[in-house]
Amino acid sequence: MIVYNQQGVHLEEAKEKPFILEKDIQNLFEANLKAIMGLQLVKSEFTIKNKRIDTLAFDSEAKAFIIIEYKRDKNHSVVDQGVSYLNLMLEYKADFIIEYNESLSQNLKRDDIDWSQTKVCFVSPSFTENQKQATNFKDLSIELWEIKQYTNGVIIIDPIRKSASAPSIKPIAKQNELLEKVAKEITEYTEEYHLKNKSPYVIELYESFKNGILNLPGDIEVVPKKTYIAFKIKTNVVDIEIQASSIKLWINLKKGQLDDSKNLMRDVSMLKGHNGNGDYELIVKDTRNLEYILSLVKQAII
Repeated sequence: MIVYNQQGVHLEEAKEKPFILEKDIQNLFEANLKAIMGLQLVKSEFTIKNKRIDTLAFDSEAKAFIIIEYKRDKNHSVVDQGVSYLNLMLEYKADFIIEYNESLSQNLKRDDIDWSQTKVCFVSPSFTENQKQATNFKDLSIELWEIKQYTNGVIIIDPIRKSASAPSIKPIAKQNELLEKVAKEITEYTEEYHLKNKSPYVIELYESFKNGILNLPGDIEVVPKKTYIAFKIKTNVVDIEIQASSIKLWINLKKGQLDDSKNLMRDVSMLKGHNGNGDYELIVKDTRNLEYILSLVKQAII
């Protein structure tokens, strides 16, 4: 990617400005953690069992802890360190809960956490192809995020996506005791997971809405979660739960923000514990209102 400054009708290439310290990257991420990754900062420089974690964060949507490590250079093994941190978290769960409660004055309990969604994220100006390939497993909870800054004050943050054909880590994990231990606790939720044992009718219904949503403006990404499938750009636009004879969807807008002239959507702003994000919910059993519903979803695209 080439970044330019605009000078009238002329473009001048912006020069990349290297980060001097890893701490500079850390400070930038921690100050903007919600905007960048949708996470809540729990603790900076969290030390446990003689290991120092750069950033301990919490994913309120997945109900899981996330460890973030920052690297200014490319000379490190992200897999070895990542698996080590995943094992540390899964082995000392109580310590992470105590830190969360003490740092944020909360009363989080062990059963409130979905430990299967635990992740380690590495943030660096660049990663080698070997590092990208080494983490390209669909059920390896290690993510890579590249960050670059330029002389014009522009910051570009690019999460490295796993390929659509990424294999499972489980066959390889059998050769490594620590990796196998971690792999048993981590669950990768997929569309197949949600569609398993569902009727052909419901699968076709879901595919119709999925295709319609993906054709809306913006680079919408399909991100399966434990209880629903999220469609997101930066944040969730719409969430879909696959049911026995229907699909349930939530549009991620607050009460009063949706123009729904047909009054199809249900207001769930006062309902505690519903799965998806947003204050608008709808159970769909057919495609009769597909185009209209897509026009509602479009309103949530920022």
